Amino acid sequence: MKVMLSLLLGGAILYWMYRGFDFRQVEQVMLHEMRWEWMLLSFPFGIMAQVFRGWRWRQTLEPVGENPRRSTSVLSIFLSYALSLAVPRIGEFARCGVLKRWDNVSFPKALGTVVTERAIDTLLVMLITAGTFLWQMSVFGTFFEQTGTSLDAILRGFSWAGWAVTAVCIAAIAWLGWYLLRRLSIYNKVKSTLGGIWQGVISLKDVRNVPLFIFFTLAIWGSYFIHYYLTFFCFDATRSLGLSCALVTFIVGSVAVIVPTPNGAGPWHFAVKTMLILYGVADNDALFFVLIVHTVQTLLVVLLGLYAWLRLSFMARTTGKEAKTLEDKNKKEPI
Repeated sequence: MKVMLSLLLGGAILYWMYRGFDFRQVEQVMLHEMRWEWMLLSFPFGIMAQVFRGWRWRQTLEPVGENPRRSTSVLSIFLSYALSLAVPRIGEFARCGVLKRWDNVSFPKALGTVVTERAIDTLLVMLITAGTFLWQMSVFGTFFEQTGTSLDAILRGFSWAGWAVTAVCIAAIAWLGWYLLRRLSIYNKVKSTLGGIWQGVISLKDVRNVPLFIFFTLAIWGSYFIHYYLTFFCFDATRSLGLSCALVTFIVGSVAVIVPTPNGAGPWHFAVKTMLILYGVADNDALFFVLIVHTVQTLLVVLLGLYAWLRLSFMARTTGKEAKTLEDKNKKEPI
């Protein structure tokens, strides 16, 4: 049901956006008007963003006694992003499963470090969003007014009785879930799994090289942004918009993908297209931009996932200790 609902939601938004759109013009733009050299130039940054994420993930696993191979860590990231295109959020579990299967890494501990990563990424995105919001406050204000997502509009939709009923329902659902969990036979298993997750969460304080962890974090999001920003130079309508527009649309798009649709399809298109129009881009040109950029970058994710699947198919499985020994050996060997 979750998969079907996410597909229906993304499809409904895309249908609403592109109803009446002449898709035959896309071929004209892609073959004759688009500058592909800039798109190709953006690909290495999209790849390195995932590579940096794999390296950073391996670093967070070391404090909890897990030592997967660097190659396995990176390939698991490639595969997880591709799988998330089919089932939103499944990639977080899939990459932990890859490390479990190929390097015998504890699944609960790996999942805990994923939570750690997400917490760090969320904090960084919040800081960037706050800075960008203050920098371009007038543009964001116009965006909220035109999309009906301003705080005043949301609050007006609830009465005091509505807030009270909502709070009571949330509390009741939480209590019912806790009661059922205690009654089920899987309680101890869930408890031990949560213990492993917590161990992964608190592992950040024991990361061996904190400056390197910070570098990887900044490199991940810096690569994501450059991967996106370079696509502006592919089209005449966006080439001269500048860094501020790229940063604002990047942040808005990053927030929009929270909506669980495959790779943010639908919400990302709507959010980025709306912001581009506020910066003076014609409606049709904005539609071309979001459709082509999102499609091409999604295809890159698919290709990386296929590459990871093929590599893993021919990769020998090992234990965490053997993986660490192999990594140490590779470090000592001359390049």
